[in-house]
Amino acid sequence: MALILTVTLNPAIDITYHVGELKPGEVHRVSRVDERLGGKGVNVASVLAQIGVPAVATGLLRDGAAMFAAHPARPDFFPVAGATRRTVVVTDGRDATGFWEPGPVITPQEWDGFKAHFSLLLKKSKVVVLSGSLPLGLPDSAYASLIELCRDAGVASILDTSGAGLRLGVAAGPDIVKPNAEEFADVGAASSDTVVVASSGADGLAALGWRARPPRPIEGNPTGAGDACVASLARGLLHGTEWRDLLRDAVALSAAAVASPVAGLADLDLYQKLLPHIVIEES
Repeated sequence: MALILTVTLNPAIDITYHVGELKPGEVHRVSRVDERLGGKGVNVASVLAQIGVPAVATGLLRDGAAMFAAHPARPDFFPVAGATRRTVVVTDGRDATGFWEPGPVITPQEWDGFKAHFSLLLKKSKVVVLSGSLPLGLPDSAYASLIELCRDAGVASILDTSGAGLRLGVAAGPDIVKPNAEEFADVGAASSDTVVVASSGADGLAALGWRARPPRPIEGNPTGAGDACVASLARGLLHGTEWRDLLRDAVALSAAAVASPVAGLADLDLYQKLLPHIVIEES
């Protein structure tokens, strides 16, 4: 039985173009195209499957079965009428530039149906990951509503979003919230029961008086690094991992995701090599 449930309310078809060198304003010849179902929670579920932790991916999605045919996560999405958005990443192996479509408009009836579906899935879950943007039509309080359902069911929750969804979600009291430097101001006054894991990108993570960072810069595609970090946090929360070790693991796994060409995967050989060399300091 999968004990971790990931929620992607605005999934996407991730398209990654690989080019020799990214030069704005110029024509580029694409050497390879990767296409897969993504969105932050889907990517989290993919990384969890890669590291041997069963996960169920849910959310709002039209015709998800075909797109999940080759995906490592187990899908249990609620069907909606709107077309799935696309996210396009152009990477030259050193950095990446992304283009995000807004996604479909979700009706009140679809949202009510999903909440009922989510409540059933909570009965089989120990940790819920709530990740990514909110599609049009949903209230800013959407994540807060799901966090309240988690709390009522005795299920731990992790929130990784931005803007009003982040501010209202934090007020609902998730167990962990993971803002980056730009999102940190939106966190506000988190409950004493919420652990804020602040991400500084390539400079690592900070939480509960600890700061962890990789031993050296990792070049590649940083698009899925945050999702790999959340996958590690979810595994650690499930297993009750001590925070110093959890931050070390999260930094190593997110750095290994940078070395992977597409979001939702990590270079596990690099992960194992980095893990004992992650720098841990008291902040």
